[in-house]
Amino acid sequence: MSDLRPLTTRSRVVSDKRMTLMERIYLPAMVAGLLITIRHFFRRKPTVRYPEQERPRPAVYRGRHVLKRDEKGRERCTACGLCAVACPAEAISMVADERKPGEEHLYREEKYARIYEIDMLRCIYCGLCEEACPKEAIFLTDRLVKADRERMPFVFGKDELVEPMDPARRIDVSGRQTAAVRTFKQNPRYAHNR
Repeated sequence: MSDLRPLTTRSRVVSDKRMTLMERIYLPAMVAGLLITIRHFFRRKPTVRYPEQERPRPAVYRGRHVLKRDEKGRERCTACGLCAVACPAEAISMVADERKPGEEHLYREEKYARIYEIDMLRCIYCGLCEEACPKEAIFLTDRLVKADRERMPFVFGKDELVEPMDPARRIDVSGRQTAAVRTFKQNPRYAHNR
């Protein structure tokens, strides 16, 4: 038992000095605290008038999800379920279906997500779904999820998640990718780039 030593080499010397009268009535400490408060009154306000004015967000900000389309307007998602498996909050659920003849212009692969839902109240915006997706179908954008008083509006279905068919209204997510990823995506040898 004599081999026990303290975990740190620091030692504290405890003083037992008596407090003065000014220290006992706490007057200097109160005045110092009030001076700090008065100084804060004259500083620039850090708040903004949201929603009229918004703070700039970085390109890698994790906000509302979007299901991307390819350059031909077809949905990229193949309902593989990797995003749902990777989600630690279990916020993603989907039902897969087979593509029917004549739907080649809508869905990229033979299998697609007939139902795709994300519960935004459960989502922790970690980005693991984005990293797990082999087809680069799901991304987190810089858009905010609007507040509401009901629970059901926060369960986003495909109608709210899939980006529009019009290429002019699509959401640019290139700012979320590093230069190395953008260079990798230029290589036509990889299947998800076709």
